[in-house]
Amino acid sequence: MELKSALIVGAGSGLSASLARLFARNGLQVALASRNPDRLASLAHETAATTFACEAAEPEEVGGLFDAVIATQGVPDVVVYNASARARGPVVELDPAAVARAIAVSGYAGFLVGQQAARHMLPRGAGAILFTGASASVKGYPNSSSFAMGKFALRGLAQSMARELAPQGIHVAHFVIDGAIRNPGRTEPEDKPDSMLDPDAIAASYWHVVQQPRSAWTWEVELRPWVERF
Repeated sequence: MELKSALIVGAGSGLSASLARLFARNGLQVALASRNPDRLASLAHETAATTFACEAAEPEEVGGLFDAVIATQGVPDVVVYNASARARGPVVELDPAAVARAIAVSGYAGFLVGQQAARHMLPRGAGAILFTGASASVKGYPNSSSFAMGKFALRGLAQSMARELAPQGIHVAHFVIDGAIRNPGRTEPEDKPDSMLDPDAIAASYWHVVQQPRSAWTWEVELRPWVERF
């Protein structure tokens, strides 16, 4: 498939920015979606991207996002879901509404975006849908139950979609980012060099997966800093 366009939902200044730059360098027209698209102005200018406002946990807004993107640049060849949320604290003290919100953004919203992407990709039998997971996708941590629930759900969604859609030409992949990602406001402490993942290096792995031959597609990639003790 000739790749012409990409949509990144949950865009920000870290991994999403690296993906946008990499996609743009490879000739893709990029669309960036966020609850606060004004924050993406500099990135949009740098990558010639179009920005859209979207609350990804609302079905009507996700449907409207795809309608707007398609009207602007056609059906995206690559869709990346990169949003997440969490409610921190001991399980006995968590606010149920905050937990519901965290699960909705990390898991349910991924379903909404993946569903819309699949609906528009299936008629042509081609496309890639990529989901960003975390350490919490495969292991729960204390005081982070809401994040684990959302990310476990997203991983299950990706695995199910991959098995359902691969025979129909849609490549679905999930990325376990097992560690903190550098961004403009967060870098490693001086005594722990390389303890965070380079977002440009992560983006390169996404691009590799997008370009995989269909005879050997992967549904999941796990990435971690080389200094981590397994």
